[in-house]
Amino acid sequence: MQTTTSIQKSGSPWYVHRWPWLLMAGPVLVILAGIYTTYLAFVREDALVVDDYYKEGKAINQDLRRDRVATRLDMSLDLRYDARSGALRGTLLSGGKPASGKIVIHLTHPTLPEKDLLLKTDLAADGSFSAALPMLARERWQVLVEDEGREWRLMKVWMWPDQKAVTIHADVSGAG
Repeated sequence: MQTTTSIQKSGSPWYVHRWPWLLMAGPVLVILAGIYTTYLAFVREDALVVDDYYKEGKAINQDLRRDRVATRLDMSLDLRYDARSGALRGTLLSGGKPASGKIVIHLTHPTLPEKDLLLKTDLAADGSFSAALPMLARERWQVLVEDEGREWRLMKVWMWPDQKAVTIHADVSGAG
C-alpha cells in the first residue's frame, strides 16, 4: 500500500522516469542486433560453403597426387613481392636445377573470392620469373604454384608483408 501511495504522490507518468527506459534498452538492442544479423545473412554470400562435397573430395585426392609429383621432382620456389615496382618475382627449381616452361600462380584470399589473383608467367632459362602485380593487400594469402598442364603443384600460406619472401619446398606431408 505504501508503494501505491508513493507513485500516486509523484503524479508524473512512467515515461518521465529513467528506470523503465533503462530496462527496455536491453531487449531493444537485442532486437536491433537480430534485424542486422538477418540483413547480413541475406545480403552477403557465404563463400566458404562448397555445394558438391563428393566432387570436392575427389579433387583433394587429385591434389595429393600433384603434391607427390612435385616431391618426386624435388620442386622448390623462392617468391617475393616488390611493392615499389609492382612485381612478383621468384625462382623455381626442380632437383636443384632451373625449371622451364610456363607456370600459373594463384594468390587466394582466405575469405573473399573477389580478391583472388591469377598470374600466368614464363620461366627464364635460369628458372626465374617476374609477373606484374597491383598492390598486394596486407593479408594472409594462400599461394599455389603449378605448371600449365596441372601435373604438379606447390602450396603454402604467405603472411605478406610480415614475411617479405616465401620459400616453398615440395612435401607431401604438409602443404601449409
